[in-house]
Amino acid sequence: MKAFKMTDAVRGFTFGDPVPTETVILEKQYREDTLPFSVEVAEGKGRFSLPLTKEDRVYGLGPNLGGINKRGRCYESYCTDDPLHHEDKTTLYGAHNFFVLEDADVATGFFIDFPGRIRYDVGFTAMETITVEISGEDFDLYLIEGGSIKEIVRSFHEIIGKSYMPPKWGLGYFQSRWGYKTEEEVQEVYETFKSQDIPLDGIYLDLDYMEDFKDFSLSKERFPNFKKLTQELKEEGVRLIPIIDAGVKVEEGYNIYEEGIQGDHFVKDAEGKPYVAAVWPGKVHFPDFLKKDTRTWFGDQYKMLTDLGIDGVWNDMNEPAIFYDETALQEGVDAAMAAKGENLGVNAFFSLRDKFMNIGNKEEYYRRFFHTIEGKTYTNEAVHNLYGYNMTVSASEGLKKHLQKRHVLISRASAIGMHRYSGLWTGDNSSWWSHLSLNLRMMPALNMSGFYYVGADTGGFGGQVSGELLTRWLQLSVFTPLLRNHSALGTRVQEPYAFHEPLVSYNRAQIKRRYMLLPYLYSEMLKVHEKGGLMFSPLAFEFFGQEAQEAEDQMLLGEELMMAPVVEANKKGRYVYLPESMALVDFDMEEVTLTKESAGVTYMTYDLKDLKFFLRRNRLLPYTLPVGNVSKEDLTTLRVLGYVDTEASYTLYDDDGESYGYEEGKRFETHLQVRRLEDGELTIDVQSTHPKIQTVIFTLMDDSGDIRIKEVQIGL
Repeated sequence: MKAFKMTDAVRGFTFGDPVPTETVILEKQYREDTLPFSVEVAEGKGRFSLPLTKEDRVYGLGPNLGGINKRGRCYESYCTDDPLHHEDKTTLYGAHNFFVLEDADVATGFFIDFPGRIRYDVGFTAMETITVEISGEDFDLYLIEGGSIKEIVRSFHEIIGKSYMPPKWGLGYFQSRWGYKTEEEVQEVYETFKSQDIPLDGIYLDLDYMEDFKDFSLSKERFPNFKKLTQELKEEGVRLIPIIDAGVKVEEGYNIYEEGIQGDHFVKDAEGKPYVAAVWPGKVHFPDFLKKDTRTWFGDQYKMLTDLGIDGVWNDMNEPAIFYDETALQEGVDAAMAAKGENLGVNAFFSLRDKFMNIGNKEEYYRRFFHTIEGKTYTNEAVHNLYGYNMTVSASEGLKKHLQKRHVLISRASAIGMHRYSGLWTGDNSSWWSHLSLNLRMMPALNMSGFYYVGADTGGFGGQVSGELLTRWLQLSVFTPLLRNHSALGTRVQEPYAFHEPLVSYNRAQIKRRYMLLPYLYSEMLKVHEKGGLMFSPLAFEFFGQEAQEAEDQMLLGEELMMAPVVEANKKGRYVYLPESMALVDFDMEEVTLTKESAGVTYMTYDLKDLKFFLRRNRLLPYTLPVGNVSKEDLTTLRVLGYVDTEASYTLYDDDGESYGYEEGKRFETHLQVRRLEDGELTIDVQSTHPKIQTVIFTLMDDSGDIRIKEVQIGL
């Protein structure tokens, strides 16, 4: 073991010879130091345990099942394609090996930089112990200290680097469905949004646009005028965002396949031949994204899309997902042939059935193909969690090269480090109320891992969504940076207009309210990009007490507001815990109202037509009027809500929305400040470098609940 220092708050320990994951960007400074607990490294594994008192909480581990506090469950970091997220699942699409252990007095962050499987038993087997088992002897273990969880997270972000920042239009509303099969159907979706007066910034395209599920191909039959469609929609401020999968179809004459063979870009089997698996196109090869030249080659393929006017892409099936491989399929066929005419007992029948029912994503597949990293060969199993990460690095670098401006990019598989290149969606969730609640509970852990451009498939990808569930989900997704309604082939259509009135009106209103909040959401994105930390925080990260720790269905967004969505069916409202006095905001498009609520537990009526949240004391919240999409945003008049008892301020960040100037600090700032004097009078100061903002209208509530409206002209 070798010790090193990264910053004053971060120290680490190297075991063996770790794979260079490129997750951490700062240089190690080696020194003498000892671990405060023992780590056992033997027989191909690393293992350590930490004691848990009754008061300890465990936070983090990325997009996983369970609560915000991870105690009482087992988890695995191993990117896995599993579309049914039942309660007993231990692994999903992401592998985020950062967690914080906190008791009443001390919090410590832990990050394990290791690209293979890690198992976490967080007080499941023994309530008083967290046990971590690493499937290898070569890894880096980091300890991060700080005065609070927020400080620990910021220190962690300092060593892993700044996050991906989407263009401003990426924070608009997006519609998607596996099943938009023709350009006429896509056009119809757009026209319906337009006729229904529902804002829209883009339409995601699933596999339907491709020819025979081949990457970087177009169906000439179903999408004969793809470039024309893309250009016409973009003129209306609406983008198309196509899917790209990891597997490349094995087909002679297909240019991507031919180039991949010629350039030696595919992963190998044990005999040194390109490994053959099967996904949507049938037999495929997987590009070896862990090789730099392969990343460059594949990234350049995105030019085919950018030449067609595409400004965004989503990478899918990049765990990588495998339907079957040739060995497993042959074993199943042989077993079926042998069983022909036999009288199968229960055990023999189940064994035969499992040859096919459990044929997808078998663990043994990932031991059958190999990667090359800096001249060394590894099984995929050993470096599994780097695959989707590096496919997304490839896409990010290619899109940046060929667009020369910011792009939208999201991925299904993820690991820490990928946060510098893209956002993510949380995978194939279902139209279940429990998954609406899970969407909320995943947000802080995603931020802890460095991911901000995140969201779940609004309404649920699989299953049959009810109109009530979709509207309630929109009430949550209004606040998530990625807002995409996406559903699977064969499920109930769930576009916001696909329901009866009054639900269509409610959905329209929710989406318009999203655009009203967009200046604030975009400002908060720019801030966390620059400073690190959390955009979404559990109450327990800000307030003491058991009530705050257990209020996992409430969430702080930025420093200004608290969300308290309804996440259960047939509810007319909900109980809310207020750790301090706050203003209840009824965010109606016609009239936004503020009502003072005292600290404690209160019942809040919350209908499907509403959007409600809480504004914290001595805070300001900017917003604007709704628009059809981001290209039509009008910031001439900025509106500001305030609950001001003594003094409140907010600095609104903005930029051109598409260049990389923000990386050099090029942005507009509008500083808003309100002071309440002893005699009750208000002083308001507005300083702005924004070229568009001319008027600021303040709606301000004091501690007695009185409301005043003040208008300020910029420069006057």
